[in-house]
Amino acid sequence: MNIHEYQAKELLAKFGAPVPAGHAAFSVEEAVAAAGKLPGPLYVVKAQIHAGGRGKGKFKELGPDAKGGLRLAKTADEVRAHAAEMLGNTLVTVQTGAAGKQVNRLYVTDGVDIAKEFYLALLVDRASGRIAMVASTEGGMDIEEVAHSTPEKIHTITIDPATGFMPHHGRRVAAALELTGDLAKQAAKVADSLYKAFLGTDASQIEINPLAVTEDNKLVVLDAKVGFDGNALFRHPDLMELRDETEEDPAELEASKYDLAYIKLDGDIGCMVNGAGLAMATMDIIKLNGMFPANFLDVGGGATKEKVTAAFKIILSDPAVKGILVNIFGGIMRCDIIAEGIVAAAKEVNLSVPLVVRLEGTNVQLGKDILAQSGLPIVAADDLGDAAKKIVAQVKAVA
Repeated sequence: MNIHEYQAKELLAKFGAPVPAGHAAFSVEEAVAAAGKLPGPLYVVKAQIHAGGRGKGKFKELGPDAKGGLRLAKTADEVRAHAAEMLGNTLVTVQTGAAGKQVNRLYVTDGVDIAKEFYLALLVDRASGRIAMVASTEGGMDIEEVAHSTPEKIHTITIDPATGFMPHHGRRVAAALELTGDLAKQAAKVADSLYKAFLGTDASQIEINPLAVTEDNKLVVLDAKVGFDGNALFRHPDLMELRDETEEDPAELEASKYDLAYIKLDGDIGCMVNGAGLAMATMDIIKLNGMFPANFLDVGGGATKEKVTAAFKIILSDPAVKGILVNIFGGIMRCDIIAEGIVAAAKEVNLSVPLVVRLEGTNVQLGKDILAQSGLPIVAADDLGDAAKKIVAQVKAVA
């Protein structure tokens, strides 16, 4: 689960991270009032969407010369004008795609005189299975481009969970950022606060870009991106309250209600599979046969008839889907349950696209019998390769 920048900063501040003063605003008047609570004389008005590149983004409804989703203001009237142009309009950035995202909330913060920008992030290092801090002197930039062009400028520091964050980790972060004296001490404190926040919230990512040094030699968190481990959110009802469902894909939101792993893709063959590995193999073999998957959908090992029905409906809600391939290897997941869900969903939504089903495993014959006796135009497949060939052929025949 992701949260907005203002929520991330408020959360990090509770753990001791230095964050500039700022207030969220849901209307133009609230934005003006927020500016009135800040010392000034410089204010920053930021669009709040779950996407990066806001400053360089463009609003669909405004002219090509209009400013992006991150603007400076020196007066209350300028704050008002910026808020009026941003709220309710659609911001397109490098991460939103052409559709963009509607801006429904703003973050008005105190302006900062920046002397230098850095990058600092925490994530789980898969190689070591430990929390890693990634630090670079190249802040405010696309870290992927830095990693590609100048990898020597990125430093990774892994932390042993048995000891936790120690003073030497703070010194290594400061050294990676090339800070000395008091700024080095500040960097160590910031790193310590971020580590505590990472553990305390069961985060999956904390990214500070930029971490800035001000003209008066203060280290501050200027922008923050925080994501949480969805499997641990049951331990944090307070964090669940920060969820902004308007930022989520409607189909993915619906899938989460049934504990389905669903991700929309750009293809035209809908996939319903049990197990992430089998899902990846299914998507690969669809591509091998000349078409592309429309989604990743894993119903899991303990799916019920209702869960399978919901999964089927979610796939069919995508207008790009021209055919559906169901590939189930039943173990804990019984094939008859899958079959009953498929039949129920197909009848409920009035199935109008080709459907190929490959079943194998527990109660497989019972599952095949249910499908065969359903009266629906379901094509049975013997194995994964056969299933992929059949769904591609069926879709091409209809087209």
